[in-house]
Amino acid sequence: MANRTPLRMVGGIPIVGYFADNWENVQQFRAEEGDLLIDTYPKSGTTWISEIVDLILHNGDTKKTQRGAIYERVPFLEFAVPGLPTGTETLITSEPPRLIKSHLPVQLLSDSFWEKNCKVIYVARNPKDVLVSYYHFYHMAVVHPEPGTFEEFLLKFIKGQVSYGSWGDHVKDWWKIRHQRNILYLFYEDMLEDPKREIRKVIKYLGKSLPEDIVEKIHQCTIFKAMKENHLANYTTIPSTVMDQNISPFMRKGTRGDWKGHFTVAQNQLFDEYYKKEMADTDLTFHF
Repeated sequence: MANRTPLRMVGGIPIVGYFADNWENVQQFRAEEGDLLIDTYPKSGTTWISEIVDLILHNGDTKKTQRGAIYERVPFLEFAVPGLPTGTETLITSEPPRLIKSHLPVQLLSDSFWEKNCKVIYVARNPKDVLVSYYHFYHMAVVHPEPGTFEEFLLKFIKGQVSYGSWGDHVKDWWKIRHQRNILYLFYEDMLEDPKREIRKVIKYLGKSLPEDIVEKIHQCTIFKAMKENHLANYTTIPSTVMDQNISPFMRKGTRGDWKGHFTVAQNQLFDEYYKKEMADTDLTFHF
């Protein structure tokens, strides 16, 4: 049974206490030739891109992507919760090439990913929608500390006192190294705007070529409604002692601009100031 535990610092980054307990195994994990990493700041479309990549690698064959839940097909590297196999345990017993999910900031990632020339797909999302989604997620994923009020959570987010730390550092640090490390850097908002264009980018990046009807099939299988209804993608197979979907569904809205229904005028002003300061030293920009 998982409980709400305080976040713990690992390499200067706050993460879920249970994940921190398993940190030694995460540090000892070694990527292998051909492994593919999907990395994001939390609540930025991780499950969505994972499902897309799995479908692409299996040429749109949905029978093959029904071999297990998304967290079995794309194990979460630093995941550790009482009573469930850890991400490292699942990965060690999987044959390379493996699909690996992580929320780690670039500085905490094992060098083995670069040494083995692994491909990395990174997805970034505008921070206002990330914040709202993360707030709801904190409520239902009971391994996190209590989120408090929306206002309290917003202030924690701005200070980088949520799990995985500063949103700005996370997206900027991956952006900085995208060219020298062969990273495909995608945006959640672009995926919403033109899903098939972004799917084609992933296909090209993975060195594959798929006919248009398969691209369309992958698109249809990964629209929000399809994902929300797919029990292998929507995390309903995770025990409610870890994720209580009665509090809030794991897949809530999958839209852009949901923040408008949460932020007060004052909160929005405060957040805009934070964003302006945070992004002053980068050419990275987001659509709200």
